Amino acid sequence: MKLVLLRHGESKWNLENKFTGWTDVDLTIKGEGEAKEAGLLLSAENIDINMVFTSVLKRAINTMKICLDNLGKTNIETFYNWRLNERHYGALQGLNKLETAKKYGDEQVLIWRRSYDIRPPELDINDKRHPRFDKKYDSLKEKEIPLSECLKDTVLRFLPYWENNISPHVKSGKTIMIVAHGNSLRALVKHLDNISNEDIVRLNIPTGIPLVYELDENLTPTKNYYLGDQERISAKIKSVANQGKSK
Repeated sequence: MKLVLLRHGESKWNLENKFTGWTDVDLTIKGEGEAKEAGLLLSAENIDINMVFTSVLKRAINTMKICLDNLGKTNIETFYNWRLNERHYGALQGLNKLETAKKYGDEQVLIWRRSYDIRPPELDINDKRHPRFDKKYDSLKEKEIPLSECLKDTVLRFLPYWENNISPHVKSGKTIMIVAHGNSLRALVKHLDNISNEDIVRLNIPTGIPLVYELDENLTPTKNYYLGDQERISAKIKSVANQGKSK
């Protein structure tokens, strides 16, 4: 059984090195190219996607559409859910990561970006950036709308959806692709690979590169690998890790 994880292509705020979270920014031209390349890589490996799950944020949705178009899969069954959204970065959303690191220090920004259980500063409930002002989330209960999230919070909202809505299709033998975000995918990878709370800090997922998991009947990974040039992939992973450093 195969599961494909794909982080969205480069977004406009990735390019500007800003904390994005639930802010609904679109792809850059480079990001669109990454999505196209992801589809071509999957096609070259003859990976036949049967069903797709994605978030409700357009950088993931558009990545999915471009990828599937280049994979020749335009009429595939697709599910959209907020539980696959990026983690909510609270009051940091919209701030430049480099400038934030210069102000608060690299260590503090690393904690905010990668700590498992420490949340960034919360967003004020009356802040215009609050999700309650976005119609996409009108159906959510007040307690479901975050003011800020750490990775632990993202795990807690993502895993029930994985267990109840996605994994049964994987177990049935379908090849599923999840197009989501750096931290929502880190939440799933942590679960699949049984990564500790301490070690997850060092896991970085690059934009626009398919990560393929081969799973046994119990959904235990037997193998995982990125598709594409491995040196280029390593450089992209390193680039993600360096985003929150002041120098």
